[in-house]
Amino acid sequence: MRSTLYFPLFILLSFQVFGQENPLQTQDSLAQMAWVENRYNSMTLNERIGQLFMVSVASNQDKTSTDKIQKLVDEEGIGGVIFLSGTPVRQAKLTNEYQSKSKIPLLIGMDAEWGLAMRLDSTYAFPWNMTLGAIQDSTLVEKVGHQIGKHAKRLGVHINFAPDLDVNNNPQNPIIGNRSFGEDPINVAKKGAAFLKGMEAAGVLSCGKHFPGHGDTATDSHKALPIISSSREVLDSIELYPFQKVMEHGLSSVMIAHLDVPSLESREGHPSSLSKDIVTGLLQEEMGFEGLIFTDALNMKAVSQFAEEGEVELEAFLAGNDMLLMPENVSKAKDRLILAYNEGTITEERLALSVKKILMAKYKVGLNNYQPVKLENLYDDLNTPENDVIYEEAIEGAMTVAKNNFSLMPIRKLDNKKVAYVQFGDDSGSTFLETMNKYYKVTQIKAKDIAAYKNELSHYNLVIIGLHKSNESPWKGYKFSKNELFWMEEISRLRTSNTILALFAKPYALLDVLNFDTMDGVVVAYQNSNIAQEKAAEVIFGAIGANGKLPVSAHTEFPVGTGVKLEAIQRLGYSIPERVGMSSEKLAQVDTLVQQGLDSLMFPGAQVLVARKGKVIYNKNFGKPTYNSDQMITEESVYDLASLTKILSTLPIIMKMEEEGKIALNDTFKDLIPGYADTELKDVTVLKALSHYGRLPAWIAFYIDTLTKDRKPSPEFYSNNPSEAFPYKVAEHLYLTRSYKDSIHNRIGRQSLKSNRYRYSDLAYYVFKEYIENTYQRPINELADEFFYKPMGLQRTMFNPLKKIPKEEIVPSEEDDYYRYQTVQGYVHDMGAAMQGGAGGHAGLFSTANEVAKIMQMYLQGGYYGGERFLNERTIKKFNTCYFCNNDVRRGVGFDKPQLGSSGPTCGCVSRKSFGHSGFTGTFTWADPDAELVYVFLSNRTYPSATNTLLISSGLRTRVQKAIYDSIIN
Repeated sequence: MRSTLYFPLFILLSFQVFGQENPLQTQDSLAQMAWVENRYNSMTLNERIGQLFMVSVASNQDKTSTDKIQKLVDEEGIGGVIFLSGTPVRQAKLTNEYQSKSKIPLLIGMDAEWGLAMRLDSTYAFPWNMTLGAIQDSTLVEKVGHQIGKHAKRLGVHINFAPDLDVNNNPQNPIIGNRSFGEDPINVAKKGAAFLKGMEAAGVLSCGKHFPGHGDTATDSHKALPIISSSREVLDSIELYPFQKVMEHGLSSVMIAHLDVPSLESREGHPSSLSKDIVTGLLQEEMGFEGLIFTDALNMKAVSQFAEEGEVELEAFLAGNDMLLMPENVSKAKDRLILAYNEGTITEERLALSVKKILMAKYKVGLNNYQPVKLENLYDDLNTPENDVIYEEAIEGAMTVAKNNFSLMPIRKLDNKKVAYVQFGDDSGSTFLETMNKYYKVTQIKAKDIAAYKNELSHYNLVIIGLHKSNESPWKGYKFSKNELFWMEEISRLRTSNTILALFAKPYALLDVLNFDTMDGVVVAYQNSNIAQEKAAEVIFGAIGANGKLPVSAHTEFPVGTGVKLEAIQRLGYSIPERVGMSSEKLAQVDTLVQQGLDSLMFPGAQVLVARKGKVIYNKNFGKPTYNSDQMITEESVYDLASLTKILSTLPIIMKMEEEGKIALNDTFKDLIPGYADTELKDVTVLKALSHYGRLPAWIAFYIDTLTKDRKPSPEFYSNNPSEAFPYKVAEHLYLTRSYKDSIHNRIGRQSLKSNRYRYSDLAYYVFKEYIENTYQRPINELADEFFYKPMGLQRTMFNPLKKIPKEEIVPSEEDDYYRYQTVQGYVHDMGAAMQGGAGGHAGLFSTANEVAKIMQMYLQGGYYGGERFLNERTIKKFNTCYFCNNDVRRGVGFDKPQLGSSGPTCGCVSRKSFGHSGFTGTFTWADPDAELVYVFLSNRTYPSATNTLLISSGLRTRVQKAIYDSIIN
C-alpha cells in the first residue's frame, strides 16, 4: 500500500536539522522529506506498525535475553531500542549487532538524565537536576547537557529521555525529587531549555518528561497510578509551564506520564498516557506541540494493569502517542494495532503521521547514513578530564549558602580559630575533611553521645557539621537520623563556638530540623561526590565564592530562591589541569622525570606542586624520607627549605618594614648596624645586598672555628645540656654558647669586599636578621609567624619544627659526619642558621609544598591572600625588579630572576616577570605572573650526604619546570 505524499506540519516547520534555523531554506530539507517518503512507501503495513515500538534491553543480560530483542528486530521490525543497565562496550556491541540486522536503522534511546552512569557502569555521572537547578548561570547547565549529549552520541544513542521538566513541588515525591530542577516552574523551564540546547547541539534528541507533570505526587507510577489533583489553572501556571516554554526552544519529543489528572481527563482513574484529551487535545492542539511523542514505559503498574496486553498499546496510540515504549508483549500489541488498522479504527493518515515523525527523527540523527559505533577507545572517550572540568564548574555554580550569620563565611581570620569537624550521615566525608585541612587544622571529633560531644567541642570556637549521604543515586536516603537532629541542635547551642552545617544531600533534609536559630551558617552542596566535598570546603574557606540559590523550599527559614552570595577571598583552590588550561597527559611527564630522579638516587623523596590561576592542579609526593624508611612521603611531610627561607621569611618582613618606613633600599649596613660604621661593609646598601651585588663573601663556615682539632664540637663552645649560658640548640644534646652570637657578627664585620660585583651571598641575611630583631625586639621566627604564617593559616611552616610537630613528620636532611655527628632531622641543615638557634635570616624555615605555594600565591596576587592584604602590590613590584640587569646581574631584590643568558636557575621558558629561589637541600620554588603559575619542588637531595650533587648537575628541577610549561595548552 502506498500513501500520498504526506508530511505533518511538525516535519515541515518544527523538526529542525541540528544547528539550522530554517530547514525549509536548505537543500537538505528536501532530502529529508524525500528520504522519509521513500522509506515510508517502501514499507509494508507490518513494517510501518513495527516502527511504533521501542523495546528495552540491558546489556548485562544473558545471551538468551538479548537474543529475544534480536528476534523482535528480525521478525517484528521494531522501530527502536531503549538500553537499560550494563556496560558501555557491551551496549555498543549489541547496538551494532541489532543495527546490522535491522532493515531500517533503529532509534536507540536511553534514560541518561545525569549521564550514561544513570544506567551504565564505567561511565560518568554528572550532577543531578536539582543540583543544576541551584545554578544561576544557565550556560553551565548547557555545558552539562552538551557533554551528556556527546557521551550519548559516542555510544550510538540517538535520543536521551531528558530533560526532566517535572516541577517538584511535593517534597515527599518518591520518584522525581533530585531528578527535577526544582519547584519554581520558571527556573525549571530555564534550566530545561539550557540542558536541551546543549544536548541537541551534540546531535542527540531531547525528550521532555513526564507530561503533564509528575512532581506533585507522593506515589511512584512504577507501582501505582498517581493522582494529580490540581485544578487546570494551577496546572497551567506550574506543571505545564516548563513544557510550554521549553517547546519554544525546539524540544524534539515529549514523554507522557502515567497519571490520573481529573482536571484534564474526566474518566476516573484513566491514565494520562492513554488519554486523547491530554495527548492530542492538550499537548498537540492546545499547546501546539508537533514533535515526537513517547509513552512512558508501558510495563509500569500505573498503566499495565489498566487493560489487557495489546489494548493498552492501542489506547496509547489512539490517544496520540507516536512511539510505544517498553510494551509487555510486542507481538500481541502489534497484532492488535494491525487489526485496528484493518478495521478502520486506525486511519492511514494517523499511522503515517506517527511513522513519518519517527523516520524524520531517524534522519535527524543521521540514520539515513548509518555508521556502526566504534569500539576503539570507547572507554577513554567517555571518561576524559573534560568531564571533571564540567562537573566541577557545575558544582561550584550550585554551591548555596542558605545562612551566614555575622558574615562567618568565608572564614577570614585563621590565627584565632580552633576548628572541629563532626561527621553525620552514613557515607564518607573524608574528602571534605582532607580539603579543609589544606586550609587550616581541622580536627574530627567522634563521640557516642551528646555529653561526650559537648565535652570535646568545648575546646573549639568553630564547629563544622557535615551530613554525608550516599551519592550513588538520587533515590538514596537523605534524612538526618533522630540522634543526629538532637545532637546537631545541642551542638549548635554551645556558647563557646560558632556552628556551620554543610549538607551533602537533598535540600529537603533541612525540613526535619526544628529551627536554625542557633545555627550560624548553612552550606548546601546537594551531593556527596568528592568534588562536591572539595568545593564546599573551598566555599567555607573562601577559595571560591557561592552564587547558588535553593531550587526548592528547604525549610520555613529557607524558601525557594534562598541564597547568600559569597565572594572568594583568593585562597588557593584545588582542581585538575584542564580547568586552568593545562594538559593532564603532558603534565604526567613530571611524574616520569621525578621518578627518574628517584631511580638515579638524586634524592630519597620529594614533593612537587603546580598551581595555576589560583588553583593547585598537581600536588604529588614521591619516594620516602630516607632510602631505608618504611614511611612514604605525604602532603604532610615537612622539608627543610634552606635558602627558600630568604624569600619566604626574611624578605616579606623587609618588604613590610619598607612599607612602614623602618628600612629603605638605599639604607647602608652602617645605618642598620652602627657597629659596621668602620668596616668595609659600611656602604653596602640594602638594594645591592639583596640583589647580591654588594661584593660580599658567599658564606662563612662559622662552625669550623668551634671544633676541636679532631673536628668535634669543642666543650669551649658547646654543652650537652641547655642553660642560660648555652641557649642555642644546634642538634640533639648540642647547645651553643650565647657568646658566640657576637662572634658571628664581628667576623662578618671583618670581611673584605670582593672584587667581582656579583656574588651570591648569605651574609647579608645575618645582617638583616640582626636589624629586624633589634627593630622589633623580637625573634625573626616569631615575627614571620605573626605577620604572615598564622594569618594565612599555615600550620606546617615554621622554624624549629620539633617544638611543634612529631619528629617522624619531618624529612631528615643529612647524616652529619663533620659537625653534629648525628642524623639532622628537625634541625636546620645550614650550620650558620643552626648556630643561631635554628632561625637564621637565610635558612631555618621548614614547610610543605602546599604551604610554600600559598606564600608564592600571595606574591602573585600582589600581596593579597585569604581576605587580607599582607603587602602592597607596588612593594612586590619594587622588589621583583632587576636593578642591575645591565651589569649582568639577573637578581631582583631578594628574589632570584630568570637567567640573562643561556643558563641559569630556570628552564628558560618563563617570563621576565617571574621570580623564585632555590635551596641547598634540594628545594626550589618559582612564580610567574604572566603564566599565573606557581611551581614548588621540595626534596632532601642532601640525604644521606650533601656531597650528592646529582640533582644539581642533572638540572632535574628545571627540566620539571619545562615539562610544566609544555603542558600549558596553546
